[in-house]
Amino acid sequence: MNSPLVPVNAEQFLPDNQAPGHQPLKVMHFVTGGFTGSTKVAIDIIRAAKHNPAFSSMLVLRKKSSTDMERVAQLQREGISLKLVAGWSHLATIVELMRLCREYQPDIVVTHGFSEHLWGRYAGLLARVPHLIHVEHNSRERYTPFRLLQARWLANYTDKIIGCSEGVRMRLLELGFPAHKVDAINNGIQLADYTQADATPLIDRIPGIIMPARFAKQKDHETLIRAIALLREKNICPPVFFAGAGNKRHIAKAKQLVDELQLNEQIHFAGHCGNLPFLLMRHQICVLSTRYEGMPLALAEGMAAGCAVIGSAVVGVKEMINHSNDGLLVKPQCAHALADAIELLLNNPTYAQVLALQGRQRAQTEFSLARMANRYEQLFFAVQQSAPAALNEQLVLDNG
Repeated sequence: MNSPLVPVNAEQFLPDNQAPGHQPLKVMHFVTGGFTGSTKVAIDIIRAAKHNPAFSSMLVLRKKSSTDMERVAQLQREGISLKLVAGWSHLATIVELMRLCREYQPDIVVTHGFSEHLWGRYAGLLARVPHLIHVEHNSRERYTPFRLLQARWLANYTDKIIGCSEGVRMRLLELGFPAHKVDAINNGIQLADYTQADATPLIDRIPGIIMPARFAKQKDHETLIRAIALLREKNICPPVFFAGAGNKRHIAKAKQLVDELQLNEQIHFAGHCGNLPFLLMRHQICVLSTRYEGMPLALAEGMAAGCAVIGSAVVGVKEMINHSNDGLLVKPQCAHALADAIELLLNNPTYAQVLALQGRQRAQTEFSLARMANRYEQLFFAVQQSAPAALNEQLVLDNG
């Protein structure tokens, strides 16, 4: 279970041979270069650590054909130490990452997401990195029997296995990972981006819908499109903005459905939106229609923005919304249920305002980036003080 959140005092966690003023704790984060939610979490942890002299951080991205090199350059201009490793083969990824580990000599390698957590930990083991951490960012990953076997084996040499929500933690236990190593740290967002959310009451906002999600198999834009078609039959025609880039095939499929249902005047494909907080704070409703999740940042941002939120009742979303209290949960992949929820909010602005205010309060207390970063910093210091998991495993084997 989650440990109590306490303020981090870096000096109290430093080992005896590392007094203040000595070398900072070196942490390498390895994650996909696809700029998914897991990439954003890794970047946010590094940004928070920049203000803590007890840390030195490096971000390593596994390069993909979809890797946005302008975003890579922007992060480097921001002062983030960032490297790319090959993604065209798993062996090439491991070899290049192993070389980086030997050069940088991190105290901890944090591997984010599937299947990066496999290749990252193999590289860390080969490079003799003292401590390894596996962060699982989704409740449903593409584990084949062989890859699950690899992940369980690597768990022997891993200090901690972190789920990005309580639902993901439970899923890790179901998959057979060692309970004493599994914990949960909720994802968090930068609340400072939403300080103006209270300035515009819900009733004064555009009575429209934002779905902030990349186009991928995981996300369910189709159900929202079909829900909008059902609402049109009742002469309810809210504007809809899909805020997110992603897989070109999935985008084309969604656009084709919009064309077939003649919803082009209502549904807009905005692509990647650098001004997402502004867009959310101008609209009344944030929808996340999805097939599975870990803990979606998009939903937390909608709540922080003061939107009335609707989410598919799947693991990772169910933990974030108290139904009818701070948002609405609907049956996954059910256009009728989603249409009914949207209609309820549009026709009952007072009720929608109550949900929005409660959701914003929940985001402020439970989904902050500061809270998430604090928990990870506690974890890193605690892991650094412990004996390496690989050493513990070797002792077990020697004494077996």
